[in-house]
Amino acid sequence: MLVLAEKYMQRCFELARLGTGSTAPNPTVGAVIVYQDRIIGEGYHTRYGHPHAEVEAVRSVSAEDRHLIPRSTLYVSLEPCSVHGRTPPCTDLIIREKIPEVVISYIDRSPGVNGEGVARLREHGVEVVEGVLSEAGKLLSAPRNIFVTRQRPYLILKYAVSANGYLGLPDGKPFWLTNGYSKRLVHRWRSEVDAIMVGTSTALYDNPRLNTRLFPGSSPIRVIPDRNLRLPLHLHVFDDSIPTLIFTHQNPPDHEFTQTEYIQLEPEDFFGALLRELHRRNIQTLMVEGGQVILEHFQKTGLWDEARIFRTPHYLEEGLPAPTIGHAPYQVHRLLEDHLEIHYAPHLLRFL
Repeated sequence: MLVLAEKYMQRCFELARLGTGSTAPNPTVGAVIVYQDRIIGEGYHTRYGHPHAEVEAVRSVSAEDRHLIPRSTLYVSLEPCSVHGRTPPCTDLIIREKIPEVVISYIDRSPGVNGEGVARLREHGVEVVEGVLSEAGKLLSAPRNIFVTRQRPYLILKYAVSANGYLGLPDGKPFWLTNGYSKRLVHRWRSEVDAIMVGTSTALYDNPRLNTRLFPGSSPIRVIPDRNLRLPLHLHVFDDSIPTLIFTHQNPPDHEFTQTEYIQLEPEDFFGALLRELHRRNIQTLMVEGGQVILEHFQKTGLWDEARIFRTPHYLEEGLPAPTIGHAPYQVHRLLEDHLEIHYAPHLLRFL
């Protein structure tokens, strides 16, 4: 029974990931309806404001199979919601469709849910099984749960490191450490997050575009902390092609940008205020791509959740030291000559 449950939960995870980058600030969720070891319906949350995974799964059941729903099991990667939002509660749908058993992987920590969905189902006689592949379910739902419990975006640190531990050259000149395959993967990641951030020096010396030109997906919002307005307007981040937020201490300058916005913050707790503002704007996931100062700030203050580190074979005689995570990677993947390490912050690893 457990083997079957894990098989169908894996399918829920696969479906959920199809919505990555489109559902924020809602979570990515997948659902499968199974009758006697046969999938009769499946779905996922495709976009914010659209029907949830459970609704899509029920809708996908063919007319000839609809009579099987009250004798089937619903597998879902995250606890069904029990609150009215842009869509009705999924618990109401489950009760109305007389689904007798629901299997979930992890609890939705959103206010008004957080176990209430499970409790409501049980109150109406639905058998609920919790914790199937809970480790994977926790990591899948972490962006949403961090967003609602810590009142900030889920923060991903991304950087490449030379064979001897350097991020790049000491004079700030661009030097590409990873191979072309790794570079394309980064562009895919950009399409899966809500926003991307680099520091002032990286924007100035690397002049990045911070878009998804190497992968067919939407470009994220660009976030640039420019405390003292050092960045000249000829840089790519000011091309006004993508929504861009510039955070500064100074009075915002007059400009004619249509997609670029200046936001003034007080110097005290600058990055904390920046993250709170992103949360207010419903930006659920933020990938920080550099440079050294901003990466070290988030790493040392514990304001990060995941790190994706490319270990490369290049050797630099001197350079900018890379941040150190302090524990072994959760996963390692080989990408030709590069090695990708996936790390999770202690607060996520604690219960894994």
